[in-house]
Amino acid sequence: MIAFPLGAATTLAELAGDPHPRLAELRAREPVSWLPELNGWLVTRRDLALDVMRDAETFTVDDPRFSTAQVVGPSMLSLDGDAHTRHREPFTAPFRPREVRDGFAGFIERETDRLVTALEPAGAAELRRAFAGPLAVAVVTEALGLAGAGTDTVLAWYDAIVRSVSDLTEGCAAGPAGPEAYAHLRQAVEATVTEGAGSSLLTSAAGRLSLPEVASNAAVLMFGGIETTEAMITNALLHLLRHSDQLALVQADFTLLDGAIEESLRLEPGAAVVDRYATRDLTLGPATIHRGDLVTVSLTGANRDPAVFPDPDRFDVRRANSRLQLAFAHGPHYCLAAHLARLETRIALRQLLDRLPGLRLDPDHPTAPQGLVFRKPPTLHVRWG
Repeated sequence: MIAFPLGAATTLAELAGDPHPRLAELRAREPVSWLPELNGWLVTRRDLALDVMRDAETFTVDDPRFSTAQVVGPSMLSLDGDAHTRHREPFTAPFRPREVRDGFAGFIERETDRLVTALEPAGAAELRRAFAGPLAVAVVTEALGLAGAGTDTVLAWYDAIVRSVSDLTEGCAAGPAGPEAYAHLRQAVEATVTEGAGSSLLTSAAGRLSLPEVASNAAVLMFGGIETTEAMITNALLHLLRHSDQLALVQADFTLLDGAIEESLRLEPGAAVVDRYATRDLTLGPATIHRGDLVTVSLTGANRDPAVFPDPDRFDVRRANSRLQLAFAHGPHYCLAAHLARLETRIALRQLLDRLPGLRLDPDHPTAPQGLVFRKPPTLHVRWG
């Protein structure tokens, strides 16, 4: 008899395509399930997901199998305890709520205006790479103070690093493109620090961390800042344009825009899973977990837990508790730049909806979020006017 038959029947292809029906079954019947294709446990119930993410002593990221660390080296993302604090603390100041608002709102407004102005005359565009990606790159390079790297270059590095991390998570061998991209990023970080740009976050962090440590953390922040925000903008826009009734509510009352963003994060978090490794034998829900086991938290599954979110598959911009979503993870590894990502997405969506009248999905290019680790539409073709 198979102890976890649903997990045994679950494929990575299914989780990368439309995972929601399978995740709902797992959450109801096997909320902690062994997935042979993952060679690890998958946690889909929200309360159990929180237990894992809160307890860094029992469920650690500090393991040589951790995929991001294999590409960029040790960083705040792949360390716990005092080492995690030492790597994270030099980067925290600009990302607090007031500092984000005071330090970045004007820049985001200007950059968004520039991108929308370039798009306006065309009447149609693919917004993931013509808008969301370039905006995310501009903001994260501004936040870090990275000098000398253009948007297209940074996007190419980021694509290669994401592909390598995804391949490793799926159990595939990663090609050389990810490490090569990281080497170029590291050179740019080191050049920025060497040139001593006084206001650069990288330069100030170099006063407390070694250059390799600054570079690995910069890679993680860029990687998260681009991935999270590009996904937030494209997923939220897709949800709004697919649900004309909810779009009409937002357009009639822009105070509902924050609710739309949180609800989109709940339904399709840009990072679908986070990995941890058990440091001891324990029981979690119905599962007996052994020291060293991979424990993958499905943020996507936890975010549709009906015990917390009634009618969980419905997109509802007025949902009262949508901010209980876990798209930015939880515990010591909660996303450092969550406030910046929210501000960026709010400004971006407001300008798009304000300035592109009749904005709608292009029926000739249907799309849907996809990806095992990182989920967003590969393209987002729209029309307006």
